[in-house]
Amino acid sequence: MNHTSVVEFILLGLTNNRHLQIILFGVLLFIFLLILLGNLTVITITLVDHRLQTPMYFFLRNFSFLEISSTSSFIPRTLYSLLMDKKAISLPACFIQLLLFFYLGTCVFFHVAMMSFDRYMAICHPLHYPTIMNGRFCIQLVLSCWVAGFVLMVPPIVMITQLPFCGPNVMNHFYCDTAPLLAFSCTDTQFIEILLLIALIFIIPGTLTVTIISYGCIISTILRIPSATGRKKAFSTCSAHLLVVTILYSSAIFRYIRPSQRGGQDFDKTVSFLYSVVTQLFNPYIYTLRNQQVKKALRDLCSRAFSPCIIEI
Repeated sequence: MNHTSVVEFILLGLTNNRHLQIILFGVLLFIFLLILLGNLTVITITLVDHRLQTPMYFFLRNFSFLEISSTSSFIPRTLYSLLMDKKAISLPACFIQLLLFFYLGTCVFFHVAMMSFDRYMAICHPLHYPTIMNGRFCIQLVLSCWVAGFVLMVPPIVMITQLPFCGPNVMNHFYCDTAPLLAFSCTDTQFIEILLLIALIFIIPGTLTVTIISYGCIISTILRIPSATGRKKAFSTCSAHLLVVTILYSSAIFRYIRPSQRGGQDFDKTVSFLYSVVTQLFNPYIYTLRNQQVKKALRDLCSRAFSPCIIEI
């Protein structure tokens, strides 16, 4: 075969307009800082406040760590590209970004399902909840999410990195994604595409099924609560989680659950931005701002942090 081996890829990014790139740099940097601030706040208050030492906040803390890691796998590189107008990325850097993004993203889906199961146990089986959801079992659940993500996603991604790539090497995306990489391969990628599709069906619709069943049981239980105040409080917590689930799964299913993983169109890029950036921004604030316990813990933490300064003044 006559082809030229690719040594780097050209990421077209979000726009080619230099003025828009500067504006997008400021917007994306602001979003990234909000993601870091929101998730670091969740991690801090769930660690230092003794009232939040429960399975729900243990899972939420791990979820926040995952979100920081996931967004850090590609947003800093995207910001650098927007600021310096440098679009080239080496093959090793692209492969590392691909592996981290998909592995951590897979763990996010399993954590969402795990948190749904936790809420199901807390609301539908409150008497058995402390016994079943003990510290050891919670750690096992978190570890199983990491292991499942590794088993399902790492093998096909490693297979992609072993493919030969030939020109053109221009990728219509703002991070290294599976679809354009498969399109650049000089060999038949049908087996890897099928393997990826099977893995993604297990990951996305599979975890969504667990979430839907859990929340179906939760809603059924809530409707039987005699107190209107109790129903309102339970629905308030659940609706926040369901909003996260809706945004996350709708964009992910549209982007990745389809027979062919080849792509790179502008619309796919927009959906990828919604899935990988917008949902990460909303998650910590949706989970915490509608949670009275977290808000009270945050107020107490701020009052303890600033009280010495007030005394000194």
